[in-house]
Amino acid sequence: MKIKKVLIANRGEIAVRIIRACKEMGITTAALYSDADRSALHVKLADEAHYAGNSPANESYLVADNILSIAKKINADAVHPGYGFLSENADFIKKCEESGIVFVGPSAEAVELMGEKTSARTLMKKHNVPIVPGTTEPIDDMDELKRIAAEIGYPIMLKAAAGGGGKGMRRINAPEELIENYNRAKSEAEKAFGNGAIYLEKFIENPKHIEVQIIADKHGNYRHVFERECSVQRRHQKVVEESPSASVTPEIREKITTAAINAAKACNYYNAGTIEFLMDADKNFYFLEMNTRLQVEHPVTELVSGLDLVKEQFRIAEGERISFEQSDLHLNGSALECRVYAEDVTNNYAPSIGKIELHRLPSGPGVRVDTGIETGSEVSVYYDPMLSKVVTWGRNRREALNRMLHVLEEYKIAGVRTNIPLFKWILKHPKFVDGSFDINFLDVELTPLLPDKWMDDFENLDDAVALIASYLRKKNSELRVTKNKISSENKWIEIDG
Repeated sequence: MKIKKVLIANRGEIAVRIIRACKEMGITTAALYSDADRSALHVKLADEAHYAGNSPANESYLVADNILSIAKKINADAVHPGYGFLSENADFIKKCEESGIVFVGPSAEAVELMGEKTSARTLMKKHNVPIVPGTTEPIDDMDELKRIAAEIGYPIMLKAAAGGGGKGMRRINAPEELIENYNRAKSEAEKAFGNGAIYLEKFIENPKHIEVQIIADKHGNYRHVFERECSVQRRHQKVVEESPSASVTPEIREKITTAAINAAKACNYYNAGTIEFLMDADKNFYFLEMNTRLQVEHPVTELVSGLDLVKEQFRIAEGERISFEQSDLHLNGSALECRVYAEDVTNNYAPSIGKIELHRLPSGPGVRVDTGIETGSEVSVYYDPMLSKVVTWGRNRREALNRMLHVLEEYKIAGVRTNIPLFKWILKHPKFVDGSFDINFLDVELTPLLPDKWMDDFENLDDAVALIASYLRKKNSELRVTKNKISSENKWIEIDG
């Protein structure tokens, strides 16, 4: 079937990205908005917009039944989830399917299977995709936990089976750290995912984080669109991405992309997805997880391949075959992406909220900026503070890197603090320039240069207290506020200053 109208179940820059692809395809776009997003850019650009609820995401963008009700009411043929929010919610996908609404993404079965980390590891092992040594089932027996940890050898990693984004994850360096950290990881996982299951992996020293973009259709055709280098991270969240990876040789590329295709086939996957791997110093790679959605960093893949992945998603959702053969694809140059956040890097990456007083975009050959803001936009406390993604293309990595450096000088945002200074530091660092960085790069090279305290003066501390108090008041919480404490419903938040 041809999709004529789509409800975009997201906000910000990814909603804008989807809207633009739809306009080129002749698909009518319907946006969602919360109270905080009434005048947001994605609302202005869509053909129509519909109220989703109050500002907190769990009262608007995460209310699946309400979103589905809106889709039915406006006669939308399809829902595109973007990434985050409901994009990997198997129950929501099932409800779309049962309602006869096309979900622009994979099947609920694939999402369910790959979303549970231990079952995904079991499946990968069965299909000869290399996995990190460890357990393929959650562990809740302490004696068994100690035995397996000793057998694998320290350091090890404890991970939430239903997790992601670094939550429920702990590195354990010695046996005496094991039980306490297991209990903490379990508690954190229960709070974050409603599932406290924990499994164990061998800790890979100083690895690279390499991922492979895959595309598959409902007719059993599978393609890869090369790899991305995602090793510049903080708190297990990506900061800078690039394609191709300077560390991946043609021989390794052939092996890792083949493994990625095998992983996708193992769960009968279709639509866009990403297989993530850890690669050690000897270039052995191990399956980490599958992201069953479009990735934040998809623009770098688009620039080196010439594809429009969002348009490809819609075609596959309509039942079409993949529009290209594997032999049609060739790596063209190099692309680099910087995720621009409203945050203060020197203040423990604290979010910076407020009104965007100036937003002047860079431009020029090989420059792309995906953004959901404009001058006058408000950066609120309710959502992820990513403002935009700056992407540059070059005939080689050096040109893409140099282009990014001058583009970041040209890019001007006023009204909030951003992490643009951090990118300038990263891109000039010798380890980034020569490609020798790994996922510990920022912790090892940057963290020692930052202030020791979360707040380094009382003026900033007062600002933080005011920000948190404002957020809690909006949630109608009873508050007591002191110089360095906030109490909400008899639970104290203490800020060390």
